[in-house]
Amino acid sequence: MNSAAASALAQSLTGTVVLPGDAAYEDVRNVFSHQGSPDVVVRCADAEDVRKAIAFAREQNLRISVRSGGHSNAGLSTDEGGIVIDLSALNTVEVLDAETGLVRVGPGATWIAVAHRLQEHDLAFSSGDTTTVGVAGNVLGGGIGWMVRSHGLALDNLVAAEVVTADGQLLRASADDNPELFWALRGGGGNFGIVTSFEISARKGGQVHFGSITYPAAEAAQVIKGWARYLRTAPDELTSHIALFPSFGGDPAPVTVLVCFADDDTAAAEQAIAPLLELGTVESKNIDLVAYPAVLEDPGELPGDWQPTVRNRFVHGIDDAFVDTLLEGARSFDTLFVELRSLGGAVGRVPSDATAFGNRDAELMVNTAKLGTRAENLEAAPALARFWESLAPYSCGAYSNFLSELDADDLAAVYPPETLARLRAAKDVYDPDNVFSRNANVTPSARH
Repeated sequence: MNSAAASALAQSLTGTVVLPGDAAYEDVRNVFSHQGSPDVVVRCADAEDVRKAIAFAREQNLRISVRSGGHSNAGLSTDEGGIVIDLSALNTVEVLDAETGLVRVGPGATWIAVAHRLQEHDLAFSSGDTTTVGVAGNVLGGGIGWMVRSHGLALDNLVAAEVVTADGQLLRASADDNPELFWALRGGGGNFGIVTSFEISARKGGQVHFGSITYPAAEAAQVIKGWARYLRTAPDELTSHIALFPSFGGDPAPVTVLVCFADDDTAAAEQAIAPLLELGTVESKNIDLVAYPAVLEDPGELPGDWQPTVRNRFVHGIDDAFVDTLLEGARSFDTLFVELRSLGGAVGRVPSDATAFGNRDAELMVNTAKLGTRAENLEAAPALARFWESLAPYSCGAYSNFLSELDADDLAAVYPPETLARLRAAKDVYDPDNVFSRNANVTPSARH
């Protein structure tokens, strides 16, 4: 990289340029679960900075990584070499119309900041589920949050976006403006440009009933089977997860059923949640009416040498054999976190071709995180692969935001064939040189 060109870029920006050796470099090179050593980090202050950073990257032949919150499980928010275009300073949350719920959000805003700002106007919408996750990556990949069954995916609430494309244009994408780009952004991730603002439709109602129910580990099979059967007919306001925490070599952890009823009506919430209290022998119950920001979890900090291996698949028809296979495989690991997230409801009512997010007819997503160091997880990789192979007869498709490896099988699972073909056509128009490749990458036709 030409240092004189980097100096010229720094002088032209409203934001800042950080290079190796600068005092700020150690603070910006790493992200949540990955370490990096980029050649340059450009901390953008506005869309014009983004445009200049893209042009600089192309001139200097630098691979681009885009960062909003820095929570990419695959480490795509940093790199070894290349340029990181950091959007964290583009973090405004502006309520444009409190009555209709129209909100403009910067890509670098975190979900807790969005939730608190909306709470001031008794507004909310289904977002990410942790406090520090950034808006951009979450929305562009899907956004399977705590109100997904009632409000849909985060991307289902997207009204418009402003995007800087590979050739430096600032485009508006909506149902009326560049509609094919708008379609592709909703599920196609960062393949088509860098979004510098989102317009999102929030909804009235900033309070939810949220909490957990725990059951003995020995009752895991009956609890999960009963949970899955009930969620097929549960009201849309109810979204629920099941968490199976690692044993770390000790006794198996209790089964945790997490619930979020997206309404402040206590009687309706109790009626909806009641069947989840009849799945087995309840060990504990803690469910309260809370402001929506309270449901977002602080992810904390991982041990310094941990780099989890994260993988997921969608399940379109849950049966007892799937549950038994899942539990048998999970028990063979001491450090495997397993999560089941209920889908259906509003997600399934959106036509399958309305956005680039596939698998809308899935009943749930199963997600695992193999905890430990990179070396430990590489050693466990064959066993983990066998575990997922055992689930293959019951699963189909994958969610890009919760993948750490992005291997060929994972990428093929993210986009159904018809969706991939349409995304590739959009890629040919908006990024034919694959400038934006650090994502669940859709390669242009010329490179396919």
